[in-house]
Amino acid sequence: MALNPFFLQGSANEQFLLQDLVNEQLKIYGIDVYYIPRKILGSETISREVTLSKLDDNFIIEAYLDNYEGYGANTDILSKFGVQLKNEISLTISEERFQLFIEPFLKDLKASEPGEILITNRPREGDVIYFPLGERLYEIKNVEHEKPFFQLGKNYIYQLSCELLELEDEIIETNVDEIDSVMEDYGYITQLLLENSGTNATAIANIALTGSVRKIEVTNDGYSYESTPTVAISTAPVGGTDAEAIAVLSNKAISEILITNAGAGYTVTPTVTFTGGGGSGAAATAVLGNGSVQFISVATTGAGYVTAPIVTIGGPGSGVTATAKSVVGAGGSISEIRLTDGGFGYVSTPVVAISSAPSSGIGTYVRNEIVTGSLSGAKARVKKYDQDAQTLEVYINSGNFTSGEIITGETSNAQFTLSSFDSDPGNKIEFSQNEELEELADDILDFTESNPFGTY
Repeated sequence: MALNPFFLQGSANEQFLLQDLVNEQLKIYGIDVYYIPRKILGSETISREVTLSKLDDNFIIEAYLDNYEGYGANTDILSKFGVQLKNEISLTISEERFQLFIEPFLKDLKASEPGEILITNRPREGDVIYFPLGERLYEIKNVEHEKPFFQLGKNYIYQLSCELLELEDEIIETNVDEIDSVMEDYGYITQLLLENSGTNATAIANIALTGSVRKIEVTNDGYSYESTPTVAISTAPVGGTDAEAIAVLSNKAISEILITNAGAGYTVTPTVTFTGGGGSGAAATAVLGNGSVQFISVATTGAGYVTAPIVTIGGPGSGVTATAKSVVGAGGSISEIRLTDGGFGYVSTPVVAISSAPSSGIGTYVRNEIVTGSLSGAKARVKKYDQDAQTLEVYINSGNFTSGEIITGETSNAQFTLSSFDSDPGNKIEFSQNEELEELADDILDFTESNPFGTY
């Protein structure tokens, strides 16, 4: 038989009344929490694992904390990664309140890739709740949207099962200082120790009085070189010093020859040949000189150079002044100085001047801006900057930073020289206690002792 038509099994007015009662109870006995939707910025093509996400919106909504006696049961588990602290909580929020005040904003979110399905009509697994009583972020692991089960023909609440958010590559920028300032000390952090300026390099010239290869002129740049060919210069007579040089490639052709040692004692012009590199057709001619700069030794390498500094060599008074180019190595230091022309007419050692390392120490880094290393090209996001201690804490690293390079802020344009860095400055990962367990175990067992019962 059909249901009794005189009993409606839940009219619209009864449903409205029950929803209003639920809303009122939540406003009386609940607490205000922040609902933070997760914006997916990147994910794996096959596994769909989220590789980068952003938490930059927030919505205050009242919620009832079901865990009135503490965190959920069995939330501390021993895994192969150590003791993990899940600290689960269960929250109840109003379905009507969510649909009226949060759902309209979620509809503006766009899928990060074609085919991705975005849920907007209810709380989503993976979104985040900020729980102000514990000052922690929790990730929604499950949303129960049919409990109680259709009372009077309708559902009225969402029950959110949440566990402590394991910080990975989330960009947290809610503009709520209570949230952002609390979370800036948590997660995987690289600490950069900065200094205000670079260090200037110095060099010393050495001259040869007779028979040096003062320069090498390219007569045919060749073609199809895949790698830099080796420059071979015929040997000097007995008692002399052989000249050495390297080629510079541009668009698979030789654009320039730089001399690392001009040699000494040549009585006839040496021949210059090229081997290797995969190309062919290159040719060059050596030019001899007397009283030329033979080579330049780097006395102090300096630090903080972003581009190769200008090298200036004093003139001989009568003759041709030598010219050279510097090479920037690791940490912004000068690794080598190569001659483009050794000049001639020198009777005494000239003075070598190297332009000053760039002065940094400008501006103030701002939270969540991208910083870039001038030499390594590594990028990261700013978590916290301590101007007094000259420390910069960054996260979501792309690449490895190099000591001596300049760290530039993309938004603030702040610039400081990197002195050193620490990839593990006592990172605060609240959901695990691996390091604590290791330290306690060292106090209990002496792992330096051998097995008294044998080695098998």
